[in-house]
Amino acid sequence: MIWMILLGICSGMLVTLSRQLNGRLALSTSAMQSSFWNHFVGFAVLVPCALIAGSLWPSEAATAHWFAWVGGAIGVIFVAGGSWLIPRLGAALTGGLLVAGQMLSSVALDLLRGVDAMLSLQLAGVVLILFGVYLSRRA
Repeated sequence: MIWMILLGICSGMLVTLSRQLNGRLALSTSAMQSSFWNHFVGFAVLVPCALIAGSLWPSEAATAHWFAWVGGAIGVIFVAGGSWLIPRLGAALTGGLLVAGQMLSSVALDLLRGVDAMLSLQLAGVVLILFGVYLSRRA
């Protein structure tokens, strides 16, 4: 379990670093160009990794549900939005708002899926994140 916790923390740190780098690029270009380069370079890294892993094109792609294809479009909006916000709000505020949004949507998805969870504790976590965002702006 500790390995998964560390992986989650490291992944979150990489998201923050990626957002910061894309935000800096967006300052000299635009949020959309920054998003383009993010996805272009990501694809260039993904291709050899996928080929080494065995296959670039998943065998289930032809029969995949529509929602399997939506993630990439949502990713473009996420990357472009973060790239636009970072230079305007700063990394801490943008990161806090992104995490708050992720928590809110995660709680909503758990509710929709009927996942057995303690809703009050999940909502308390969202409130604490938003309170942290508020405190970071006051200082």
